[in-house]
Amino acid sequence: MVRTQKQLFGTNGIRGVANKEITAEFCVNMGSAIATHFGRGTLIVGCDGRTSNQMLKSAVISGIVSAGLGVLDIGLCPTPALQYVIPLYGVRGGVMITASHNPPEYNGIKVMDRDGVEISSEEELAIETIYFEKRQHLAEWNMIGTIQTESKTCDVYKEAIKTHVTGKDEILRTNLKVVVDPANAVGALVTPYVLRELGCSVITINGHIDGSFPGRTPEPTPKTLKDLSKIVVNVGADFGVAHDGDADRAIFVDEIGIVQPGDRTFALIEKHVLSNNPKNKVVTPVASSSMIQEIAKESDCEIVWTKVGSVGVSRAILGENAILGGEENGGVFFSEFQPVRDGAMTAALIAEIVSKSKKSLSTLLGELPQYFNVKLKISCPNEKKAQVIETILENTKEYDSITIDGTKILTDDGWVLIRPSGTEPIFRSFAEAKTQERATELAEWGISLVKDAQN
Repeated sequence: MVRTQKQLFGTNGIRGVANKEITAEFCVNMGSAIATHFGRGTLIVGCDGRTSNQMLKSAVISGIVSAGLGVLDIGLCPTPALQYVIPLYGVRGGVMITASHNPPEYNGIKVMDRDGVEISSEEELAIETIYFEKRQHLAEWNMIGTIQTESKTCDVYKEAIKTHVTGKDEILRTNLKVVVDPANAVGALVTPYVLRELGCSVITINGHIDGSFPGRTPEPTPKTLKDLSKIVVNVGADFGVAHDGDADRAIFVDEIGIVQPGDRTFALIEKHVLSNNPKNKVVTPVASSSMIQEIAKESDCEIVWTKVGSVGVSRAILGENAILGGEENGGVFFSEFQPVRDGAMTAALIAEIVSKSKKSLSTLLGELPQYFNVKLKISCPNEKKAQVIETILENTKEYDSITIDGTKILTDDGWVLIRPSGTEPIFRSFAEAKTQERATELAEWGISLVKDAQN
């Protein structure tokens, strides 16, 4: 049977409830399928701080070595730390046990290639085919893979981040005060230390690793970051930074306690990086704000649009030799360091920018172009999605559009992105304009286009 659709891998790996969808048995069989796909060599395996991680990591490792590949178990670490050491150590690839921003009962598996970037959708489908057809290779008793352990990955990663910060002297002189909220997750192993060693005065909240996430849920949103906002204001901090469960993203709180959208802090980093690197390329999904494009034009830089999802951004950065990538969810890809989203590196870059500018974070963000956005959604059966997009394209052919991921319809005073969800029977309508009223009009227009296309 030829498989053309993935059933297990989503936008960022496999996710599910531990001991229900993601069981030890599943992880043994998936581990051996992953190893069978890679064929030979050593895979680095790490995990975040979820309560089910030791069980599931051990199961994945058992599956890998049963297929004859070696394992380097690096234990608890942020996802970008594991990604950084894969090419550094010259291994075949890596597996991260994490459910990122999902609630505590979830867990999952991310698979990385030899360059540290998550494998392609085609390779994920190949692994699923091996898994479902039970074609895992089982090595002879004397060819079973070996398991080694290593505990220095976070230290190696921290030191590497510091070498990519050019404003160390300014940070040291400014003596920034920063509040770090790692969500009782693995970001606590890196970000507070990196910032402190760069010269910041650091206060850490939710800093002990606890897979039940007692301080807040692992998704950093304005709602979950209320405590961080209050503490930043109360202690007079220059800014606060919060991570998701595996610390590949960073969301910032300015000195007056406002939780800033991820695309605004990405735009600030973009402005900083491109000021010294004109005529370059920046990669970002089609859902990103127009201010990203506006800032790129100021430095005569090109925007490369991708589908929503970090893997597409990373692959485009490599393919286009781009200097930077970013997502609206707080993912920043600083390719001089590594072409993946990296929460600790992002925190260090913001510290550098604030120190060098001698301005507050709110002032810097206030100097960026201002846009407003609205997000709406509407039900649509999965089997109708392809026809709905076709009909919308036909009904809006007088407009310019970007059709990389759904359709992004461009108007004179804004845009609306209409795209089907990859996991739910819905369409999302995401609009942006220079006024809140126009953004609302465009988002509602997107919903009406989906409605009309279903009739």
